[in-house]
Amino acid sequence: MMNDLAQAESALAHWGSLGAPLRLVWQSENVVFETVLRDGTRAALRLHRPGYQGRAAIEAELDWCARLAAAGVPVATPVAAVNGRLTAGLGGRVVSCLRWLDGAPLGQADQPLAGSAVAARAGELGALIARLHNATDAGACPQPFARKPWDAGALLGEHPFWGRFWDNPALHPDERADLLAARDLAGRQLAPARDFGPIHADVIRGNVMATPDGMALIDFDDCGPGWRLYDLASALIQSWGDPDMGRQAADLLAGYRSLRALPDDQAALLPLFVALRGFASAGWIVPRVAAGDARLRGYAARAAGLARDLLAGRTPWEAAA
Repeated sequence: MMNDLAQAESALAHWGSLGAPLRLVWQSENVVFETVLRDGTRAALRLHRPGYQGRAAIEAELDWCARLAAAGVPVATPVAAVNGRLTAGLGGRVVSCLRWLDGAPLGQADQPLAGSAVAARAGELGALIARLHNATDAGACPQPFARKPWDAGALLGEHPFWGRFWDNPALHPDERADLLAARDLAGRQLAPARDFGPIHADVIRGNVMATPDGMALIDFDDCGPGWRLYDLASALIQSWGDPDMGRQAADLLAGYRSLRALPDDQAALLPLFVALRGFASAGWIVPRVAAGDARLRGYAARAAGLARDLLAGRTPWEAAA
């Protein structure tokens, strides 16, 4: 089996650029190389993780991004292969290519909020998320949208999309009990949630680029139909436990509401969606780290804390203050 670099070198043929330079810039869920195509386009060549999204789903993601960009939303835009398709198949792996975005991630997960761009630019991020949702509802989305939905089953069912979070092995028995109780409560509290449609689903700091022209969104790998509040919750989840989380939440909502309606009864559900994101992440981490990895416990502890907040009827930022 070819290694990642060898696969990337072979994949360049699909963009008519065999022999183009390659620089590894990211190796996690997907593997990303920086390159310069034969026509001079600076690009990110992405080797998609096997088994997560099928080729049709990845092409739906890229089609959506192309339509968003055409509507003026700052996102990473795909570069079509020489045959016109948005992806190429390579030995059972899907490969895509996107135009390079100059800039740097908004922040890191362990970066304190105080004095950071994450908090200072929360209103701008809220407005960007609103632009994404507005453009999508105005027609900037392929129909049908061939992506798995982030619905109640995917978040709280017996087999959630990112795994059974209540079975995270780092949970203490009392924490697991709290998570199961919160899971039941969350299912009931979801009933009034409205505004369901295509979402990015992973608006964490590393997926928000601060560019010379403002913020831009990258990595739509997890996108699909879902509640729009989940995008706002994803933007908040990495601030759990920080005393400034409440200010970030308020500014994020204000920025969102500056461009898109969000009734008070829906805004009041944001803490629920922050909990849902925290629960999902506690399942996501399990197959990705070794049993003794500290991150396993960190994700479990955060999910348990969010469960306690939900059961107590308080927001995560009230608990952190």
